[in-house]
Amino acid sequence: MRIARDILESPAYRGAVAIIRRLRLNGHQAYVVGGAPRDLLLGTRPTDYDIATDARPEQVRALFEKTIPVGEQFGVVLVLLDSIESDGKPPRSESQIPQTPYEVATFRADGEYLDGRRPTCVHFCAPREDALRRDFTVNALMFDPLGRKILDFVGGRRDIRARRIRTVGDPVQRFTEDHLRLIRAVRFAARLDFAIERLTFAVVRRLAPLITHVAAERLGADLVKILTGPRAGQALCLLSQTGLLGHILPEVEAMRGCEQPPNFHPEGDVFTHTQLMLNLADRPSPALALAILLHDVAKPPTQRHTPERIRFDGHCELGAEMAGRICRRLKLPRATIERVQYLTANHLRIKDAPNMRPARLKRFFREEGFPELLELFRLDTLASHGDLETQQWCRRTFEQLSHEQIAPPPLLSGHDLIAMGYRPGPLFKTILTTIETAQLEGEITTPEAARAFVRRQFPLPSDGR
Repeated sequence: MRIARDILESPAYRGAVAIIRRLRLNGHQAYVVGGAPRDLLLGTRPTDYDIATDARPEQVRALFEKTIPVGEQFGVVLVLLDSIESDGKPPRSESQIPQTPYEVATFRADGEYLDGRRPTCVHFCAPREDALRRDFTVNALMFDPLGRKILDFVGGRRDIRARRIRTVGDPVQRFTEDHLRLIRAVRFAARLDFAIERLTFAVVRRLAPLITHVAAERLGADLVKILTGPRAGQALCLLSQTGLLGHILPEVEAMRGCEQPPNFHPEGDVFTHTQLMLNLADRPSPALALAILLHDVAKPPTQRHTPERIRFDGHCELGAEMAGRICRRLKLPRATIERVQYLTANHLRIKDAPNMRPARLKRFFREEGFPELLELFRLDTLASHGDLETQQWCRRTFEQLSHEQIAPPPLLSGHDLIAMGYRPGPLFKTILTTIETAQLEGEITTPEAARAFVRRQFPLPSDGR
């Protein structure tokens, strides 16, 4: 098996080899398992390297200085390396030392599943039995990095060549064991640009209602992986075709068939528009990806047909409320939810930017989520009428302004106002905001000019005598 030189020399790969070499030298079997063998066969760099071995957890802990027993009841130990062994030589630089732990698990077969998530017990076994308990054939390969050989007990290499996602064994059993595998079938198909095998697809459709029994945290985490991964629009379509979307996000499924005015949206309905945006996005943050998915979520309930056109009055404001409810339902982090709501509520504001006065525009530019809002507007435009003139003007203007021009240091403070004879109170905020507005508009540039401005705009009672 040929592996690209940059992968062979990567710290992560060399760390996995070091762990396997030490296990082998101590009389144990050990292989790289999971997604890494699949990615190596596809010629792509694995994101991580999991290791399976016949060594028991206590034996793994005895062989490595730094370990974390994260799931010993399932035979799982994390191994952390301080250095990489390579023919007895120390690493050439600190960059060659892996910075992440390696999951080392004992070969195991699972007992009965009762909760649709995890087995009630496991028993340690041989490599073949370990492969037969896994979810999809493309994830059930084992790789020997010392001999550069693949062990394939389930036809995974054949499925990789055919570019298909197929369960290991009976699909009903696999999906009933862990209901999250239903959505993982879609995630792997989209990420790898594979098709879901016919029988596997049919069973996903039949068992789709089981996805509602998955814990919200697990469901939300996998959805974020789908939305931030490659071909997210393709994944959205698959989620709908399998029936999963209607159970997970009925609000998004409702976008199907929701017509839009063709002069602004020649691409078609709201669902098609959202799918195109997701496919156009390049490694978006979780918040941006979710905002792409949900920015038009309120169009179905606000749709109104008039003689002139189709309207969606208030869909930004209602959309922010709906997006917040959906994200909270998925138990997503609070900061992510707040950013998604900001992006959804404001996704049309950029079209008004060229007509804003300088002070309002600069305050808009300094909003924390503005860069992602600008990208959301770009994707929104590309997936509809395609006229980027406003977005490009906004981007150029934003980039031409320095931080000090957008958020200049205050010319006066509350202490300055007191020194001028003003009494502290609610008026202070009005005065300071008015000063900043004049500063952003370029009307005043110095503290002296600001004091004169305040005396004119907010004269003290004594000034009128």
